[in-house]
Amino acid sequence: MKPSPQAQNILAQINPQTKLGDLRKIAKEIKKDHELAMELWSTGEFLPRQLAILIMDKKLLSQETIDQLDKDMQGHSFKERTQLMDWLMANQLAKDKKTIALMESWEHSPSPLQRRLFWYYQARLRWMGHTPPPNTEELVAAIEKRIADEEPEVQWAMNFTAGWIGVFDKKYRPRCIEVGEQTGLYKGEMVSKGCTPDYLPEFIEIESNKRSL
Repeated sequence: MKPSPQAQNILAQINPQTKLGDLRKIAKEIKKDHELAMELWSTGEFLPRQLAILIMDKKLLSQETIDQLDKDMQGHSFKERTQLMDWLMANQLAKDKKTIALMESWEHSPSPLQRRLFWYYQARLRWMGHTPPPNTEELVAAIEKRIADEEPEVQWAMNFTAGWIGVFDKKYRPRCIEVGEQTGLYKGEMVSKGCTPDYLPEFIEIESNKRSL
């Protein structure tokens, strides 16, 4: 199906050199347009799909719709599909009570990307300074039990959650550090200058010291 003139005009503005800031500028002009978002999404291309996420109507993101978006993301590389799902969370799913409730139900979802968002959202509650829900003990126990056997995209988010729990909750810090020591996840991994390593003993020490915790 041929793109509408509006979609064609937008697609003509996007090329491999387009940055996220450029996409945000385009999205700001469009505001919210779910029909256009779905048209851009149907291109199957990474950057138009990132733009599509910015202009979606979160009120129309049912579990069924998210499942379809998730299925579509499987056509992308590992890096692109995790970026798309995380982008969807940050720009849409985390901004509405209904979709937050959906994310909170995804701990045992058959979809690795949806399980990733369950954990990523739990981490986000903590690092953004919200009062975390009273589920920290359950989260730490689940991480201890399942992280070693999880899919890589879910492992990262579970590890990230353990990191922020270890930073902000001294009671659980030793257990979170031990998770890193036992699994060895991300140990010795090179990170860009100014970035915190994902290896839990290092992550927790660095981020705790930054905050004098």
